[in-house]
Amino acid sequence: MSIKLGFIGTGNMGSALIKGISAAGLLKANDIYITDIDADRATQLSKETGVNFLKSNSEIVEKSDIIILAVKPNIVDIALSDCKDKFDSKKILVSIAAGVPTKKFKGIIGEDKKVIRVMPNTPALVGEGMTLLSKCNKVTDDELKTVQGLFDCVGKTELLNEDLMSEVIALTSSSPAYVFIFIEAMADGAVLSGIPRPLAYKLAAQAVFGSAKMVLETGKHPGELKDQVCSPAGTTIAAVASFEKNAFRSSVIEAMNACTERAQELAKL
Repeated sequence: MSIKLGFIGTGNMGSALIKGISAAGLLKANDIYITDIDADRATQLSKETGVNFLKSNSEIVEKSDIIILAVKPNIVDIALSDCKDKFDSKKILVSIAAGVPTKKFKGIIGEDKKVIRVMPNTPALVGEGMTLLSKCNKVTDDELKTVQGLFDCVGKTELLNEDLMSEVIALTSSSPAYVFIFIEAMADGAVLSGIPRPLAYKLAAQAVFGSAKMVLETGKHPGELKDQVCSPAGTTIAAVASFEKNAFRSSVIEAMNACTERAQELAKL
């Protein structure tokens, strides 16, 4: 891949992507440029990976073909304020700022500019992320494929229409938190039964990981896989009956709806 890649922001997600791309050998370290308001953090990342640390956002945009904006939504305006005039019709702005629509970026850098909106999640930190991408009409299919390849370095990717980007937050971006709660609750139940907590966390996490892998690799409906574990009058169906009695499914659905409603509110703001 022959491009110059820039990062504005080197927090958890930015760092994960930089390390993933470097480890995959997709780009040479010398073709990657980074900057961050925390200069010490960016400097340390530069030493670890060999990428170039620059002191300003303007330098990043000037030197890069693709610029990944890896900042929190509330500082998008600040991050682009001193470099918005550096974007031309060939450069691509890739945003991972949750809830910030493409029209917001167009309003800052220009209606004729190329913007790709990306929704990653935290498992990207361990190379198992799920990233959704949507592009504006100025971005070609080949350019989108190039950007998609970058995020493939930290997990799986899928394309999605932008009008569903707020709705998918509950399913991918926020969902790791639900899974962590579930793992913690399972471990608490195991500890109550006398199993040491460190072992309980390990066993619960592996059970969730393995179960998810079964859904992905077998292609079977989750309900079918669940039925395979539930023997008549057995232990598992007793646990499932307790879940149903306590509205486990509806609790999850309501939580996801609450997440989606909040994402839609933030998008409007």
